[in-house]
Amino acid sequence: MTERNQVLVTVPESLMETAAMDHFEGTIEVPELASGPDSYTFTGPVSWSVDVTNTGDAILVQGKSAADATTACARCLEDVSYHLEGDIEGYFLITGEDIEAEEPEDMEGDEFDYLPDNRKIDLLPLITAGLLLELPRVPLCDDDCKGLCPHCGKNLNEGPCDCDTAADNLEASPFAALKNLHLED
Repeated sequence: MTERNQVLVTVPESLMETAAMDHFEGTIEVPELASGPDSYTFTGPVSWSVDVTNTGDAILVQGKSAADATTACARCLEDVSYHLEGDIEGYFLITGEDIEAEEPEDMEGDEFDYLPDNRKIDLLPLITAGLLLELPRVPLCDDDCKGLCPHCGKNLNEGPCDCDTAADNLEASPFAALKNLHLED
């Protein structure tokens, strides 16, 4: 069941038995995903697929998500597209009237959550986390992108600009003082 800003999966009673497993899949519209200074928009819905397994003391959620996203190149600002395939992983401790969950010794507190009393798990944070891990640190249209001219703003991938890069521009640079720096060997 998908609601706005949520992907809710209700763990059925049949999954409350140890070793029980079920499969869920669907799509969700994610308008935008921010990663540092970059903003990614999706060209279509994000598809997801998970297997939900009862491990005895917890519900384990594992699966994949996939989407096509677009952002601006960090150098020339042209649109660049990426196909993303992220892992979905979640671990939800089972608690209840007759079940007292113990925190796993080999897991940090941020690696698991508790299964809510209504047994509804929101997969959207897990889907988002998986996609975020697949995003490039610096999105580039090409590894050899030349970027924009710092003076006129022309996209240098389309050819050289007509800026006068003579000594006048060098003197205006904050690095102009370095031209007289002589380093000893």
